[in-house]
Amino acid sequence: QVQLVESGGGLVQAGGSLELSCAASGSILRVYNMGWYRQAPGQQRELVAQITRGQVRDYQDSVKGRFTISRDNVMNIAYLQMNSLNPEDTALYYCSMDVQITDREGSQAYWGQGTQVTVSS
Repeated sequence: QVQLVESGGGLVQAGGSLELSCAASGSILRVYNMGWYRQAPGQQRELVAQITRGQVRDYQDSVKGRFTISRDNVMNIAYLQMNSLNPEDTALYYCSMDVQITDREGSQAYWGQGTQVTVSS
């Protein structure tokens, strides 16, 4: 089985920074897209940033210029560097990875348990 574990969340003041990490473990042949999502109370889960295996990045408009997604293809880790945080960034942040386990099967999405980010004003 594949497990994703996020870390790095916490409480930070507005204007501050945090870096989230998400490490995948288990029987992994290859990881394709990696993504970070967030869900605020009473809101739907939304895509924040994603990165392909070839390092092509895409961001939600509200985080462009403030957040940077990166990945380690050897260790199967996704990172999200978050700068200039504001209270609207407060949410539970999840990572997701498209993982291929064997050559006989396609990839499927796996999710972490989430890490809380709280930004105080």
